[in-house]
Amino acid sequence: MARNVPTINTPRVTLRGMRREDFARFADIWAKPSVVSHIGGKPWPKSRSWDAFLRNAGHWQIAGFGQWAVQIHGDPEMAGQTGFFYGSRGLGDDFDPFPEAGWVLDPQFQGLGYGIDAASAAHDWFDRVVAGRTVCMVAPHNEGSLRIAQTLGYVPLRDSQVEGEDVLLMTRKGPPV
Repeated sequence: MARNVPTINTPRVTLRGMRREDFARFADIWAKPSVVSHIGGKPWPKSRSWDAFLRNAGHWQIAGFGQWAVQIHGDPEMAGQTGFFYGSRGLGDDFDPFPEAGWVLDPQFQGLGYGIDAASAAHDWFDRVVAGRTVCMVAPHNEGSLRIAQTLGYVPLRDSQVEGEDVLLMTRKGPPV
């Protein structure tokens, strides 16, 4: 199912498809130790960033959903990403078959409400266009991401480990009531 990447505007951010010229910024974000401290712990080399960048584009073409670039109004570069993907992580039938939500912002934009604004807009779109259960994975000590997940209606599913790191698997059956 091929799908054009929709553009979503909120009063503070725009979610848009990633463009070739976003790659340098994408790679810069994922190379920051403070970004990956809760996501695997090791800065990504450009080759891993390129693979992830292409995977983001492929999700839209194959699954009909994917990750958006988050652009804060007034800033010309992407500030991060949010959206959905199939992680195929081998975490079990209660997690892997469902679209996984994710959100990442450059540290300079964290703690200012941009993350919840962007993730909420992505989830609103998902609930209208795709619908159904989603999952997410959060490091148990990542308080900012846990707040975002809980605000979006995610509840704990179970504890797990990914690449030797403790993670909390969470699930959301639909929009919070």
